[in-house]
Amino acid sequence: MKSIIKTDTSTAEITALKSRITELEFLVKYYEEQFRLSKHRQFDASSEKSEYDQLNMFNEVEAIADANVSEPELTEIKRHFHKRKRLTNDRLPDNLPVEVIEHDLPEKEQFCPECSGELHVMGREKRRELVIVPAQVKIREHVKKVYACRECEMNSCGVPIVKTPMAEPVIKGSFASPEAVAHIMMQKFVMHIPLYRQEQEWNRQGIMLSRQTIE
Repeated sequence: MKSIIKTDTSTAEITALKSRITELEFLVKYYEEQFRLSKHRQFDASSEKSEYDQLNMFNEVEAIADANVSEPELTEIKRHFHKRKRLTNDRLPDNLPVEVIEHDLPEKEQFCPECSGELHVMGREKRRELVIVPAQVKIREHVKKVYACRECEMNSCGVPIVKTPMAEPVIKGSFASPEAVAHIMMQKFVMHIPLYRQEQEWNRQGIMLSRQTIE
């Protein structure tokens, strides 16, 4: 009986020691990786490091980027106390096909909310966004009709304006579509393609998008 207990105890100790060794080996590899990344950030050029280390939605892959890959130089932007409109060369090419989607009011809603007179189209508001489909790039143009009442225009002091409802863009003030954002995220996190290489690919297709815009 004593021999059996002694054997079981030794086996448990050996198992515990092996588990501890595995844990320590993992910690050593972790600290080695952290040390390597620290040296990389301290001495090597980072492809997408800003002056203020701001967080963005696509910054994980660059943290473990290959230190031997050369990175283009970035222009330093000085901080200002009041916000100024950033000049940009981003543009959509003119040779892409354009898909026009018109947003219209249902016929039963095309009446003046004040006098119930029939509304007419007085103008259109447009918003463009870049749509990316694998092996296909196009522009989707949203056209939202704006209505006014002729009866009120002739007989009333004020004319009510009725706009066709339209979904908000995925990023306000941008021509990025949900498809474009999904494509960038897939290239970044699944294909492990850094943003500066994606920028080069955009430019080769004639679409001038900078890394600052993609971020």
